[in-house]
Amino acid sequence: MNRLGGSGVEVSALSFGAAAIGNLYSEVGEEQAREAVEAAWQRGIRYFDTAPHYGLGLSERRLGAALRDRPRDRYTISTKVGRRLEPTDGTGDDLAGGFAVPATHRRVWDFSADGIRRTLEASLERLGLDRVDIVYLHDPDEHAEWAFREGYPALEKLRSEGVVGAIGAGMNQAEMLTRFVRDTDVDVVLCAGRYTLLDQSALTGLLPAAQERGRSVVIGGAFNSGLLANPQPGAKYNYTVAPSDLVQRALRLKSVAHRHGTTLRAAALAFCAAHPAVASVLVGVRSAHEVRDCAHQFAARVPAAFWQELRAKGLLPADAPVPGEEPSSTTASAKEPS
Repeated sequence: MNRLGGSGVEVSALSFGAAAIGNLYSEVGEEQAREAVEAAWQRGIRYFDTAPHYGLGLSERRLGAALRDRPRDRYTISTKVGRRLEPTDGTGDDLAGGFAVPATHRRVWDFSADGIRRTLEASLERLGLDRVDIVYLHDPDEHAEWAFREGYPALEKLRSEGVVGAIGAGMNQAEMLTRFVRDTDVDVVLCAGRYTLLDQSALTGLLPAAQERGRSVVIGGAFNSGLLANPQPGAKYNYTVAPSDLVQRALRLKSVAHRHGTTLRAAALAFCAAHPAVASVLVGVRSAHEVRDCAHQFAARVPAAFWQELRAKGLLPADAPVPGEEPSSTTASAKEPS
């Protein structure tokens, strides 16, 4: 378990992203969702991330139900605020929002202090819990000043009151997360898709800033929506169909991996985990099979020669940390065990 920043909250090195069990893109049955969480527990995963956005609350309800009989002090759970759910009289589905669920609610952007407390209270009710360990501001891209002016101070107050143990922001970009790390007292940020074998944009600002300030980073989107899990035409990248040049680049990475007796999935996970600012790698999974595969790939050793060939072929920056290398000693590592 790794401690987040200066907080007392700990997370497992591999963590469970619960968007998929909220019916991301397509339906997942109740039993399948429960079995996925059960498989994660059996593989030692103890950090679970969810949000109201995921399936209009379905992810939170399913995750809470699946963990209900587990000792509360044995796992860490995070949810997100900034998208408040309001009931609607509408019909149809939420596929336009990315989830195969009935359109029973609408999402309302709300980074006000009152909105954040109301959103968190509703999340706790859906989860069936009296507390969560981590709360993130969720995708404040178009609401930056509102999030910094009202949202962040509201989270800081919740932390000071002991309502939550750690606070941060979760986004699909690195630039604003860097601002959170540098200009606020967040414990952790969740960066999705911006530190992978295909996109190292978090390497230049976010990750060094987190190291310098003793903050932690959780990396999501290690497979870039699927392209690094199974590169082929039509695979998803950043939630949409991958462009052909990225498909070809991913296929080159896969070829190098096979040549060195490993898999692209193992390499993708290992790369994310290798940076000393990274406390956990968050994988989105929708079945027990996917959980077991990710846990197996995460535990696999990726040969040093694989990383050397990637650098030699220009497929990986020379300054990107890889497994087996000594991390920079200029700052303390986010992975320092408690």
